[in-house]
Amino acid sequence: MTRRILLVNGPNLNLLGTREPEIYGEETLTDVEAHVGRVAGDFGLEVRAVQSNHEGVLIDAIHEAREDCSAIIINPGAFTHTSIALRDALSGVALPVAEVHISNVHAREDFRRHSYISGVADCVIVGCGVQGYELAVRRLAAVLAG
Repeated sequence: MTRRILLVNGPNLNLLGTREPEIYGEETLTDVEAHVGRVAGDFGLEVRAVQSNHEGVLIDAIHEAREDCSAIIINPGAFTHTSIALRDALSGVALPVAEVHISNVHAREDFRRHSYISGVADCVIVGCGVQGYELAVRRLAAVLAG
């Protein structure tokens, strides 16, 4: 199988760099995707990135990953707290999963503290800013190396 990671970003993450920079920073989604690609390349991994504000698009991308990906990094955005369907898709493809949140969701509103995704994730990285994506790549590379 191709050593590829699917990078999934959920709703509103297309606004990185302009949306609440005091919380999410000033790097754009394009910056994040490029950085993830560089770090993954250091481990001989490729990256396919998808971002959508539509749950079904993300689910379809996750389903497609079982054909040509070895692992998934997901920042589900607000779907973290609402989407059993995303959880089921991740569980159903049986690939290693890293859940990433740019902000420390545990230090924010109460509703952000519950994740439907965490229960099926191999690791959860919160509050590290966009560096969390790099940490996720490094962790999944170690998991894939065995």
